[in-house]
Amino acid sequence: MNTTPTNEPDRILVVGRSPSVLVATVDILRAKGYTADATNQFDRVLDDYDVTDLDVLVFGGMVPADTKQYLREEVSKRNPQVSFVQGLAGIAGVIAAQVEAANSDERRGPDGAEIAYDVVRRCVQLALKEPARVSVEALWVTSFMPPEPESTSTRVFEGNPEAGFHVIPLPERVPLEASFITVAVDDLVRVFTVGAMPNAVTRMVPTSANDKRLPEVGKVTTSSNDH
Repeated sequence: MNTTPTNEPDRILVVGRSPSVLVATVDILRAKGYTADATNQFDRVLDDYDVTDLDVLVFGGMVPADTKQYLREEVSKRNPQVSFVQGLAGIAGVIAAQVEAANSDERRGPDGAEIAYDVVRRCVQLALKEPARVSVEALWVTSFMPPEPESTSTRVFEGNPEAGFHVIPLPERVPLEASFITVAVDDLVRVFTVGAMPNAVTRMVPTSANDKRLPEVGKVTTSSNDH
């Protein structure tokens, strides 16, 4: 899938917690042609980054609700055109695909492909009006232990199907919780939740910026000048 912008690269900032996930997400996005940075210094976002130049601001799942609300309000004041994306999981590939999905919506034509996920049958459904380049990947969390979640992935499908209706089943090894699929049809990207995050994980989310229930992590503040 070619997601490299044609003019100026889209500028992405990921605000999250896990150092390894943040760094990996930046690496993926930069490799795809975006100007991407990430930070887990929530109180330094407005000082460390020029938010007037942002296209997309992504929030990780462990960012406290009051912090997200404050940053939404302040960034929107400075940059009314910015888009906000709520990360589905601490998986770099999922977060990067969500950014691509947000951007591909703007490029989608009226006669584009239709992409759906059948929860009951656990399969991807594609309605293609013409032959297309298709890639389907499943990703899921393998360890929820803070401070660094771990995950794995598997390529479900990669090929160039003809126009028509296609069904792509998920393999049984994709678990029923904390699992996701990314679907790319040419430049159109979609991300679907296969299995929701367990309650034990969602209860870890800090209730406020002063909530210290999670262990300390190493500081991350990347600069696109390093790229």
